[in-house]
Amino acid sequence: MNNTALDYDLIIAGGGMVGAALAGALGASDLRIALLEGAALERIRPDAEPDLRVSAINRASQRLFAALGAWEAMCAWRVSPFRDMRVWDATGFGQIHFDSASIGEPLLGWIIENRVVQTALLEQTARWPAVELLCPAALERAEPLSRQGWRVCLQDGRCFTTRLLVGADGAMSRVRQQAGIDTSGWGYGQKALVANVRTAQPHQETAWQRFMPSGPLAFLPLHDGRCSIVWSTTPAKADALLAMPDADFAQALATAFDHRLGAITGIGPRAAFPLRLQHAQAYVQPGLALIGDAAHVVHPLAGQGVNLGLLDAASLAEVILDALAAGEDFATLATLRRYERWRKGNNLLMLGMMDGFKRLFGNSLPPLRLLRNLGLRLTDAAGPVKQALIRRAMGLDGDLPRLTRAAR
Repeated sequence: MNNTALDYDLIIAGGGMVGAALAGALGASDLRIALLEGAALERIRPDAEPDLRVSAINRASQRLFAALGAWEAMCAWRVSPFRDMRVWDATGFGQIHFDSASIGEPLLGWIIENRVVQTALLEQTARWPAVELLCPAALERAEPLSRQGWRVCLQDGRCFTTRLLVGADGAMSRVRQQAGIDTSGWGYGQKALVANVRTAQPHQETAWQRFMPSGPLAFLPLHDGRCSIVWSTTPAKADALLAMPDADFAQALATAFDHRLGAITGIGPRAAFPLRLQHAQAYVQPGLALIGDAAHVVHPLAGQGVNLGLLDAASLAEVILDALAAGEDFATLATLRRYERWRKGNNLLMLGMMDGFKRLFGNSLPPLRLLRNLGLRLTDAAGPVKQALIRRAMGLDGDLPRLTRAAR
């Protein structure tokens, strides 16, 4: 290894949706980029079962995918639009209906399998000569160099040096741990049970969510007419639901969902994972940045987690490209703090809102039950307030990076 030259200008640890988006956003630059992905990649088969992990993709994220040239590939595989969202409280009369037509939009967003998003982004990223995909390649340790930059060693023994190391490696980020960045947060005492199910009645291109004291239950429309469910509940109940025979689980699920789509006529594999709120105390250090779940983990009740991470990726890419255009060092702390200032406040606001919703809807005290039911009804009737909420959640408003803005 040359002791004076760095192997890469940028190493991105994590080739999931967020890391792949960052690599794609920087692919046309003159930077030498390595993208590390720990899991072996498998080609998506058209007849394969839908992934258990799906994301609600908003308009800002879709614009990013389109700008990176990956959107057409996603649509050629499996993409399900949703035009309405119906939310109601299981303990009262409160309900709210979000309708894309009310704001002059054709739809609210898309439900897409995580692996479809990741594969399309990686295939597009691989077309850039500047990006080298190392897969499977998992980071083992990282340490700052005596001069500027970081030394990164992989589990297979290979070591590389880089000017900037980006952690896009999830909630248990190895990059964050190696950098000594602490997190704050707490567990919710909940697990999210996920499965793909078939219902007697069509999903109507609608995202459905029922709030119960133990947690929300969401039915999200899939491309083949089925629904992806996300059932947040206590760990004990989640484990019991996982262990049920299909017929018993179908009955329990239909009852919990208030039979809104009739009987559950088909059950796919089930899985569950714990839920928590987590936020990194810093997003950046000299020559290092965190994006996506490595920086923040949010409750999935509003489906905003991946959209926040993709905004991180687009924002960091913009900061880096602007620094390059101005002849500045893109990896200094002063430059990277522009990204941190841009994203940290917005992410904290969303984490706080989702935490507040979780606690409000999980509280059974009669005064709070009445308050939230009245709040849902009043918000549903207040056109301007409801439209502002829709536009924000869709990524139509706010301080958006260039790659996610509408063409003017």
